[in-house]
Parts: sequence; C-alpha cells; structure tokens
Amino acid sequence: MPDTPSVPTPHDSTPGEPEPRPGDTPAPPGAVPAAPAGAVPAAVPMSKHGGAASPAPPQARAAAYAGRPGGPGPRNPWGPPPRAETWLTRLRPGPPARVTGPTLWAVLATALLSALLLGDGLGLNLVIVAVPAILAATFAARAAGRRPRPWTLVWAAGGLALLAVPALRDAGWPTFLAIVSALVLTAFALHGGGGWPSILFGPIGLIDSLGSGTTWAWRGLRDRADGSRGRWGPAVRTTGVAVVLLVVFGALFAGADAAFADLLGALIPDLSLDQTPWRLSFFLLGLFGAIAVARTAAAPLRWDRMVIPPGRARARWEWALPLIVLNLLFAAFNAVQLGVLFGGYDKVLAETGLTYSEYARQGFWQLLTATLLTLVVIGLALRWAPRADARDRTLVRAVLGTLCVLTLVVVASALRRMDLYVDAYGLTRLRVSVAAMEIWLGVVILLIMAAGILGARLLPRALAVSAAVAVVAFGVVSPDALVAERNVERYDRLGKIDLPYLEGLSADAVPALDRLPEPQRSCALLDIEARLRGDDGGWYATSWSEARARAILADRGIDRSGTNCGRPSREDDYDPYADGAFYGTP
Repeated sequence: MPDTPSVPTPHDSTPGEPEPRPGDTPAPPGAVPAAPAGAVPAAVPMSKHGGAASPAPPQARAAAYAGRPGGPGPRNPWGPPPRAETWLTRLRPGPPARVTGPTLWAVLATALLSALLLGDGLGLNLVIVAVPAILAATFAARAAGRRPRPWTLVWAAGGLALLAVPALRDAGWPTFLAIVSALVLTAFALHGGGGWPSILFGPIGLIDSLGSGTTWAWRGLRDRADGSRGRWGPAVRTTGVAVVLLVVFGALFAGADAAFADLLGALIPDLSLDQTPWRLSFFLLGLFGAIAVARTAAAPLRWDRMVIPPGRARARWEWALPLIVLNLLFAAFNAVQLGVLFGGYDKVLAETGLTYSEYARQGFWQLLTATLLTLVVIGLALRWAPRADARDRTLVRAVLGTLCVLTLVVVASALRRMDLYVDAYGLTRLRVSVAAMEIWLGVVILLIMAAGILGARLLPRALAVSAAVAVVAFGVVSPDALVAERNVERYDRLGKIDLPYLEGLSADAVPALDRLPEPQRSCALLDIEARLRGDDGGWYATSWSEARARAILADRGIDRSGTNCGRPSREDDYDPYADGAFYGTP
C-alpha cells in the first residue's frame, strides 16, 4: 500500500499554555504548571495569617467579574430588575409535561359524550361523561410523573358518589348541590394538599387551568399532528367507513323490525338539527372542562406552599374575658330552654301571649344565625389565642370547649323549634334544607371539639369530608320525598294538606303521595304525571326515581275529571290549632 502522509495532530492544550517539548516529564495530575521563562509571577492572595487564601467560590468570582472584560457577561443597567419571588410565583409549578396521545383521545371522548348525552337531561350520563375525563387526568398526571395518593382516591371516590345522586333522584336542588360538590372534590383530588389554603382555594385551580390548558392542549395536538401526518388518512377513512356501515344497516334493520327500532330509539340520542346549538354547547363544555382537568393534573397550583401566618397572640385576660361573658349568656339561654322543655309549652305560651305556631316560627332563624356567628367567633378566637405555655393552651381548650358544648345545646333547641314549626305548618323544601344545614353545623362543632383534643392537622379535610357526606345523604334521602311523607302523615292526623304546593314536587314524592285517598291523590299527582309524560329523555337521562314514578302511575293511573284541588295554604293567614276553615282540601 502507498504510504499515507502523516498529518500533524493538534495538542489538547489550553490557549496560552506552552507546547510540550520532547524529553519533558509530564506533570502529575492536579499540579500547577510551571510558568514559562521570563513570565512575571502572578500575585497570590494571602490570608491574614500569612498563608495562601483559599480560592473564592465560582458564584462569588462570577459576581465579582460581572461586567468586566472577560467576565461572564455585561450587566445591563437599563434592563428590568431581577424578578422577585412572591407568594403567587411560589404557587406556580414548572411547565407541564407534554400532552400525550391517550390524554387527547380521552379529552375528545369527553367532549363527544357530553354533546351526545347531556342534552336530554341529567342522570347516569354524568357518570358516563366523567369516566373519560378521569382517564384524561390520569394519563396527564402519569406523563408528569405524578402518582395518586390515598387522599386522591378518597376525593375521586367521593366525586363519583356525588355524581350518582342525579342518577338516583329527580329533585333539582339536591342535584345542583351534588354537581357543584363533585367539582370541588375533583379540584381536591387534582391539587393534593390538606391544609386550609388547599381546601379553601383548590377549586380556583380548575378555573386557572382553562386558559393555560387550551394552549397546552393545542401545542400538544400540533406537535403530534406534525409527527404523524401519514397515519391520519387511514384513521379517518376507517372511521368513516365504520360510521357509514352502521348508519346504513342500522336504518335497514330498524325499518324491518319495530321492536329493534324502539331499541335503537331508546339507546341512541336525538340528533335532530334543532338540537345542534345545544349539542355544540355541551361539546365545548366537555372539551374545555376535560382540558382544564388534564392540565391541572399535569401541573397543579401548589396551594400547600401558601403559608397563613398566625395572628398576634393577645393577652390572657384580653382574649378570655369576652368569651367567658359569651359562655355565661349561652348558659342562661340554655337554662331557659331546659325550663321550657320540662315545664311545658303551655306555661310559656301563657306568659308570652304567643300562639303555638308563632313561638315555633319565632326562634329557629335566630338560633341558626347564632350558630353561624359562634363558628366565626371560634375561628377568630383560635387565631388570637395565647399559646405561650401549657397554661394558655389549657385555658383555650376550657373556654372554647365550653362554648362548643353550649352551642350544641343551641343547635338542639333550633332543631326542636323547626320540628314545632313543621308540626304547625307542614314541611317544605326550604325548611328541610335549613334543618339539614343546622345538623351539619352541629357536626362541624363536634369536629372542632375533636380537633381541640386530638390535634387540628386533619380538621380541614375532615370538614370537607363531612360536607360531602352531608350532600350525598341530602340527595339520596331526597327533600321532596321527606316533604311528601311528612305532609301525608299530617293529613292522616289533622285532615289538612296543601295540595297545590305538593303538585310542584318532583318524581321523588310519588310513592308517598300515592298513599293519599282520592281525589287528593290525583290532585297531588296530576302535574307530576304531566311532567313525566312530556319528558322523553333516554335511559341515560332518566333517574331511578323517575322510572319508579312512571311505573306507579302506569299501574294506578290518574283521575282527570277536573276536580277542584283547592288553593295553596298561606302560613301567615291561619293557625292549624285554631277553629275555622283551612285551606288545602278540595
């Protein structure tokens, strides 16, 4: 072979170092190279004890030489100042992980199911729509390296339980509470954290993710579209062929058999053109809602980084004296209530000049307000409570514990007043709702007392769980069913009933109203039957209460002979314990 000309190989030397010469002994690793002949030795910094000073750290050297020739970079005196860290920047996480294909498909499935199922009413369709939204959040969290914690699973299970309320009951007010509470628990599951900031401000994170989530999803969709252009065509063609085959053969089979046509009509949503605006609205709602959920799961706001400083501790007498006076006032009121309980209402009514119904109505709202204000007082007292030593902590527990016990007596008195009020005027949706709220406030006071003994670390989560359980119980029991039950019992006992009010109840009340004799039964069920007959929602938009009510009405029917069903009762115009005519009976 021909000789290859030799090419000089460059040495790996630093600019300014001398080239190694033949015969030189290589320096050991870490040795300082000798200065070349004639070079002026550099000044070595000396310590104050005479030895060589240790070299400055790199950050200090960079800061010292910033803006000098050869430094890391010039400092711009006209540029913006460095961005200071605030509580808001601490809440912001880093950029989210790239959106994945499964996340995008789950978001699209949520939007399509929302457009197809939510336009016909509320029922099991809420749970069906929630499933792909949960999958979108799961895929996004997994791509970001987040794993579910036990409390995440608790909040997710609670949200699904709340969404089951519209599938079981027909009443609108419990359904609204259940949906809002499910969204709140979803925010808890996505953000994590168990302190007061996470519980109070967690739902704001979903709203914050609406704008940033849209940009995040669009960038991910664009990146995936650029990298898979060749696969879009076959996927679109396959989907189109499948849809055409289903439509053609489904129409042929529906025309060939009436039973199969009825089955398809019950399973497939109404896709008429007049429903297009509603379908489009629900599509956008599902789309942006799923994007916000997925974006929050990928990079949630860190509410646990928000620190709420405790209030300035007050002097012992300054803090305790007002609360001791308040405890004495509560004790005096509760003593009067015990006297009424054991002495009977006849003596109290004779001394006050009030009727039975007036005494019942007079007290409940004031006692409910007193309960709410007591919770505010407890919160402020805990913020300013002295906590210097064990004596201060014992005083706090004694004073606030006494106030909580006395407040529980007030709660019991308020519920007793409501029972008297219902006995006088009958049960309504408003009365059962505020009574349920008063019961939950009693549970809150019990949890506060437990936190004073066991510690308050779990108190925010415990209050949130108690509220969710209360909403689920309120929806499952159904206020409309309770109203119907109590009014039917009152009719059996007194022969008085407000039929026009009962006509406005939901299908939850049908089993109780079905026990009324005719013509009261038909008067109470006439409007409910008409609403159920006009509601042609599919199986996914029909609650269990609606299905049961339809079965009862189909079995026994309704008398539409035009019976006069009377006028609604007016609570301010009559006393059911007085003589004279009453409203509500035909």
